[in-house]
Amino acid sequence: MSRVLIVGAGLTGSLCACLLRRELQNKVHIVVWDKAKGSGGRMSTSRPPDSLSHSADLGAQYITATAAYAQSHHSVYSELMTAGVLQPLDGLVEGLRQRDGSTDYMTPLGMSSVVKHFLSESADLFFEHHVTGLYRRGASWEVQRKAGGSEMFDAVVLTMPVPQILQLQGDLGHMLSVEQRQQLDGVVYSSRFALALFFPPDVVFSFPWAARYVTNNRSICYIAADSRKRNADGPGRGPSLVVHTSVPFGVEHLEKDKEDVQPIILQELHKLLPDLPQPISIKCQKWRYSQVLTSVPNCPGHMTIHDRPLLVCGGDSFVHSNFDGCVESALSVLSVLKASL
Repeated sequence: MSRVLIVGAGLTGSLCACLLRRELQNKVHIVVWDKAKGSGGRMSTSRPPDSLSHSADLGAQYITATAAYAQSHHSVYSELMTAGVLQPLDGLVEGLRQRDGSTDYMTPLGMSSVVKHFLSESADLFFEHHVTGLYRRGASWEVQRKAGGSEMFDAVVLTMPVPQILQLQGDLGHMLSVEQRQQLDGVVYSSRFALALFFPPDVVFSFPWAARYVTNNRSICYIAADSRKRNADGPGRGPSLVVHTSVPFGVEHLEKDKEDVQPIILQELHKLLPDLPQPISIKCQKWRYSQVLTSVPNCPGHMTIHDRPLLVCGGDSFVHSNFDGCVESALSVLSVLKASL
């Protein structure tokens, strides 16, 4: 039985693991490692300390399916809709530019529920497993972790952001061709901060919208009444508010501690929403790699670094930065794994 390691428990890694298990059944042993304490990646859903009644999406906010992707990825959308993981987004989103034939979806249980749905049947999952090095050992890969120790695998799939791939120690660096190195070096990400504010259960927001795109503020570009957006308001559940900063603000403050940036965002937020009640908890997230602005050119959703033993990279960096880009990449990586294994 081949041992396959998928690095990254975000959408690309979780869907790839799930589909690989379904396609090859008992022929492969699939392991997923993620350096974080939970799954989701940029589709993470956060809770404040000591609270089960609050949650907020700090990364991706909703999913937009174009008419073309609704057809080509029909099986994925259909599965998530049937499971109740996705529902149509029916809340008011001010400033949302609709594309003809597109449909917007929200996740009642938070964006991480999409990833958890695919992980639930797919693999052995290990958190706080931070990969630092890859070393070829004959027909296998020795994969080293930051906490110490290593394990052997017959194939490795890397789905983390490209700069983190290029930082790995070991044999990966000299296996890259000149063209591949140039392609990977050319990937550009936006950076931003996200803030989640959690309020007492009796708080009711005075504004009518579920989300709003902000155009007249240099610091803040998006605000969402997250629980309202997900139709999660209810008795005993405290509402939550999510704030995303603009890309210029993210670039300007990227190297600062998020504890120093949080008061700046709050100050701007209160200019936009002066009647906002006092939150009982606040969480700040720095997204160094938020969205892919420039992806790897001329790639079909993946990049194969080495054939045997197989080492392949995937993720939205190899397609485009949204839900369907990750699905496209997962399907692309799956085809490589099936051919190799």
